[in-house]
Amino acid sequence: MRVKAYMTAVAVFLLCSGARCSAQKFAVSTNAVGYLNLCTMNIEASYALSRHFSLNGEARYNPFTFHKGQSGQQFQNRQRTFSLGARYWPWYVYSGWWFAAKARWSEYNCGGMVSDETTEGVRIGGGLAGGYSYMVHPHFNIDFGAGVWLGSDRYTKYACPGCGRVVGSGGRFFFLPGDLIVSFVYVF
Repeated sequence: MRVKAYMTAVAVFLLCSGARCSAQKFAVSTNAVGYLNLCTMNIEASYALSRHFSLNGEARYNPFTFHKGQSGQQFQNRQRTFSLGARYWPWYVYSGWWFAAKARWSEYNCGGMVSDETTEGVRIGGGLAGGYSYMVHPHFNIDFGAGVWLGSDRYTKYACPGCGRVVGSGGRFFFLPGDLIVSFVYVF
């Protein structure tokens, strides 16, 4: 509940701040593919710094636990993820091809889908992505893209999602798919 309130406050602050929101300087988007990841809510805000660069901030949140029908059987991909990055637009911001770099922090609890083992931890890293922004209307775009991210993961593994029996913990380097993007973008 606190994260929802925080995300709403950040969105209202960005919309009501002194930054000019004219001439396609500001955009807000949501990634439809994120909702396919067990209903992960997401929002990204972007501000055009110049003709070729934009600054992006993203938040993802998934508080949901799903039950398989049997007593004690559950699965989840809960997360709180925040990213801050920049995009380079070869032609013009919010139109055509783009390339992105970002820093990302994620707190997660994932498991119970393939096996009963559950992993919980914190990931910190950076990512690279690329894609294309298709202009449907002067104020509406659809972004397509893909990306990867890598970094450090501190984790704890549990025998099952509900039992709390620790079977391992530690740290590791990771290299993962970071984004699959089909975003609906409103450009101010």
